[in-house]
Amino acid sequence: MFGEIARFLLDIIFTLFGAALILRIWMHAVRLHPLNPVTRGVQQASNWLVLPLRKLIPATGAVDWTSLVALWLAALVYLVLAWLLSVGALIPPALLPSLLAAALLMALKWALNLIVWMTLAQAVLSWVNPLSPLMPILHTLTRPLLDPIRQILPRTGGIDFAPLLLLVIAQVLLMVLTRAGYGILGI
Repeated sequence: MFGEIARFLLDIIFTLFGAALILRIWMHAVRLHPLNPVTRGVQQASNWLVLPLRKLIPATGAVDWTSLVALWLAALVYLVLAWLLSVGALIPPALLPSLLAAALLMALKWALNLIVWMTLAQAVLSWVNPLSPLMPILHTLTRPLLDPIRQILPRTGGIDFAPLLLLVIAQVLLMVLTRAGYGILGI
């Protein structure tokens, strides 16, 4: 029972931290204003890891490479701790290359889960409270993903099916990543 509780807490902590790092990368890419309260909160949650790394890896251009490396490192630490909780032994050196690739897949899974949650939040808020202060932020973050879908899908009766299609695509990609993760780890 202790192992299940520890694994649950590990999942929650690292998923939330991974989401903060992904949001940091995403906000940098879409140029969300740095004084935005959400941006400031995400930065405060992740500065302890990103700022020391920034001395080695600068954030240049549209990609925040520092936060990207921090995300991969967080996924790597998560997988090592999950392995220790599950197996109770150190990772064999032969599995290290697989572990490095699995950390990349874990980061991608966190990103896809964040896309799902942000799309759902935006859809629900558009029905319940379209004037919510969170809506402009969600719109700014999801627009680069939804606009290409909106150009392909026809508008039918004023209903926007782009979020639904984005959710389906994200779920399919999550299934593919899960299968690829099993292949990498040899399960």
